[in-house]
Amino acid sequence: MSFTKTTEQDSNYNHLESMSISELLKNINNEDKTVPLAVNKALPQIENLVEQIVNKLKQGGRLFYIGAGTSGRLGILDASECPPTFGVSHDLVIGIIAGGDTAIRKAVEFAEDSLSLGWEDLQAYNITNKDIVVGIAASGTTPYVISALEKCNKNNIITGCITCNFNSPLSQTAQYPIEVIVGPEFVTGSSRMKAGTAQKLVLNMITTATMIQLGHVKGNKMVDMQLSNNKLVNRGAKMIMAELNIPQKDAEELLNKFGSVRLAVQNYNDGRT
Repeated sequence: MSFTKTTEQDSNYNHLESMSISELLKNINNEDKTVPLAVNKALPQIENLVEQIVNKLKQGGRLFYIGAGTSGRLGILDASECPPTFGVSHDLVIGIIAGGDTAIRKAVEFAEDSLSLGWEDLQAYNITNKDIVVGIAASGTTPYVISALEKCNKNNIITGCITCNFNSPLSQTAQYPIEVIVGPEFVTGSSRMKAGTAQKLVLNMITTATMIQLGHVKGNKMVDMQLSNNKLVNRGAKMIMAELNIPQKDAEELLNKFGSVRLAVQNYNDGRT
């Protein structure tokens, strides 16, 4: 099958420099509206990958995201938000970017073109076939990501990917590909826009669905969240008040004593208060 980079095709708009601010914003917004529809079409692929991730994490494995540029940064963002949101270890979901931590803020030239660094970066975490690796690349052609997934496949490590082109080399490499076809960008080739938004939506789905499946949400509440600021402490107290039907003062005392919403509720119900 042929492969065409729709993410690199000419924008549906021209003479952007002659548009007013209002026109620019409306046109960008019109393009952005198409992204959730593209994600919707990929839901069966997303479900297949999440099933694999949940299975691996239940067995004690880890989830790795690996990417370059915007894609790598989005993976790191999603991974970094799992511990505070769901109370899991920082070692459960790990984001890796071509060029290392420096590349989170500044582009590292040609890092994404390496055919060996991706696998080396994964090996630094002593990766095994208990883990699962998801490559992220809007183009679906990033050598750093593809080569890393190829090595994973050879080492019986399950692989998935998130890309925004159909039938890309990355999709053909990953065992569980997710393809969100968003089409040409408003600014031609600027895949930080619709493609980046699509990747963020999919990443949200992957970790949120996974963490719910792993039991880190009760009802619709983040009962395992880290109490890292006053806003979250207040939110936690309100959760306890609603769950146990007790005054705010008592809820705050329980939260302070046990350090988490889940433990506070469990110990109260068990009479260990």
